[in-house]
Amino acid sequence: MYDLIIVGAGPSGLTAALYALRANKKVLVLEAKTYGGQIINANLIENYPGILSITGYDYATNLYNQVKNLNGEIKFETVIRIEEDKTVITNNNKYTAKSIILATGAKNRKLNIERETEFIGKGISYCATCDGNFYKDKVVAVVGGGNTALEDAIYLTDIASKVYLIHRRDEFKGESKYLEQLKNKDNIEFILNSNVVKLNGNANLESIDIKNNEGQLKTIDVSGLFIAVGQEPNNQVFANIIDLDKYGYIISKDGVHTNIDKIYVAGDARVKDLRQLTTAVSDGALAATTAIKEM
Repeated sequence: MYDLIIVGAGPSGLTAALYALRANKKVLVLEAKTYGGQIINANLIENYPGILSITGYDYATNLYNQVKNLNGEIKFETVIRIEEDKTVITNNNKYTAKSIILATGAKNRKLNIERETEFIGKGISYCATCDGNFYKDKVVAVVGGGNTALEDAIYLTDIASKVYLIHRRDEFKGESKYLEQLKNKDNIEFILNSNVVKLNGNANLESIDIKNNEGQLKTIDVSGLFIAVGQEPNNQVFANIIDLDKYGYIISKDGVHTNIDKIYVAGDARVKDLRQLTTAVSDGALAATTAIKEM
């Protein structure tokens, strides 16, 4: 019997573990893959308060080591199901706890084209606010048609010398207020009815090939490509008992509690407006302290 089981070893899950361990609770962290979540792939983090610059790998490793130094128990097992009685079933074992925190995060939806993974951190980014400053006075492109893509493009127009906004349809699905802002920018170019089909470069991204709906190809020289085609939460294994929205994110009225007593949520797994490292660790701290108070 554990005091707290945390599903997910990203920043929110590890922060929750850190707070619970410092409160002398018996904690188990379960992670399907590797610690760190999405942040481990970040080339550099330069927008985290109090840290001038750090790689995503180093940040995640530091947080992981903090948990291990407090004798935190981290097991790399895949959670298959959780039950209302706070039983967690993995591919290898069955565990029980007084409380559970779901910190499974979300993954960026990819374009699924050749060399995409290779260029992550070398021209490919899924977070304009995280990485945009690396492209000051350079030419970049954003791909996507929703609010995130439009907001990313707005943000980047104040940094990059030119921004291409590429969308596969003939109109954007994002809010008109964002589109109006973009239309007033003099360094934005819209490319509609088109898809990015190829990434070019040696060590870093140098250009992209775009194909329109008529099959015509053209190459655009860019230093960065910001992919904003949505995220995919990792919550379907909880759908038997936890309320999810239509996109699969965990619903929480206050950002901590789920619909099941003593099962909490933290980080990108939940419905929220801002998915950043700072909000992830904040969620983890709040979820852990709430769980401890309500044990």
